[in-house]
Amino acid sequence: MNTKKVWRTLPAQIIDMGGLPVKQALPTQNVANIDPFLLLHHGQIKPIFKRSANVQGVGPHPHRGFSPVTFVIEGEVHHRDSRGNSQIAKSGEVQWMHAGMGIIHSERPTENAIEKKMSQEMVQLWINSPASAKMKEPEYVHVNESDFPRIPTEDGLSDIKLISGNYSNENQSQLKGKINGESELLITWGVTKSEGKVSFIIPEGFNASLYIIRGDIRIEGHGLVDPESLVVFEIDAGSISFEAKSDAQYLLLAGEPINEKVVQQGPFVMNTETQILEAMRDYQMGKMGFLVEED
Repeated sequence: MNTKKVWRTLPAQIIDMGGLPVKQALPTQNVANIDPFLLLHHGQIKPIFKRSANVQGVGPHPHRGFSPVTFVIEGEVHHRDSRGNSQIAKSGEVQWMHAGMGIIHSERPTENAIEKKMSQEMVQLWINSPASAKMKEPEYVHVNESDFPRIPTEDGLSDIKLISGNYSNENQSQLKGKINGESELLITWGVTKSEGKVSFIIPEGFNASLYIIRGDIRIEGHGLVDPESLVVFEIDAGSISFEAKSDAQYLLLAGEPINEKVVQQGPFVMNTETQILEAMRDYQMGKMGFLVEED
């Protein structure tokens, strides 16, 4: 199988997100999105250990029209939303929320994380929804670290979790991720020891990129890539192969392009300007619910 060529490498840049410094790999000035992926933030935040957890992190805010997904690398994240969900995700776990017609949520450190002085590190990914799914009922999914299917490698030097989508190598039966997206996706979260080799077969027609959380990775046909970079591949059919030159952690993000107009205003992602105005009105009128953080 052909090796996919690298189209562009996007180093994450520090931005201010409501007073929190985060590293943003997508969007950039030149790359608005990698359809269906809209945004990738990598946050490494040290909580204030003398303050209560419920006044830290990201407070209540609305979303409509896409799926915000949080990968918890270190620490603990307490998700609460206006649909009554209250869930703590720990290191190695994933919180996947399809905002649909509208939801209000918050993501804060836990009181346990404050008490034990844990560092907080996470990646948040925004995945667009097709027009047919933008006004569905919201849905929240949390998956424990041990419950993800694992993709084996020949050298046994990797632990690769299949997050969403179907995957099969030439010599193994098909695996299915625990989380169903609103469009066709293939998302994995891997940890590979130094000198470990990994190869992913990407479905034909999918956009594909690799975000390197930490470690140095040498991509076949391209070369060494620094951590905290998003490597974007050309859409031609093929596989992505790489070797970890130091202990590495990464996200493979692949998906079938939705190919619809994207209109975004802050936390709302729709197809027309009118729909954005409707989202703002519905939020102001309380149609996305209310979130009182009591627990």
